[in-house]
Amino acid sequence: MRNSKPFVRRPVSLTPLIDVIFLLLLFFMLSSTFSKFGEIELSQAAPGGAEQGKPTERAFVQLGEERLILNGVSVELDELATQVEAGQVLVSLDADASAQRLTDLLVRLRGRDELSVLVLE
Repeated sequence: MRNSKPFVRRPVSLTPLIDVIFLLLLFFMLSSTFSKFGEIELSQAAPGGAEQGKPTERAFVQLGEERLILNGVSVELDELATQVEAGQVLVSLDADASAQRLTDLLVRLRGRDELSVLVLE
């Protein structure tokens, strides 16, 4: 038996689609962060870039997750910036040192023209 009624096309309602789009928009707005991240400029060392005529003061820093040693003496991260004024800072990373810990160290030492920081591999 065949359906004798003619096919009637009903109009498509866009209300559920708009509701889903607004829910997705709300979800992504609430789950994203709008904070500005700090940037640290890193440059690669080039051969022959050091001046041979000037003797510079060097400080050796060993950086770990829980320890920070400056020239063999344990120091705090806040004290490091006051103890190292000029010259070159050589940073050696322990196996447990995190990228955040290195970033905190570099942020404390940046912005000084007379200070250069070199991270050793």
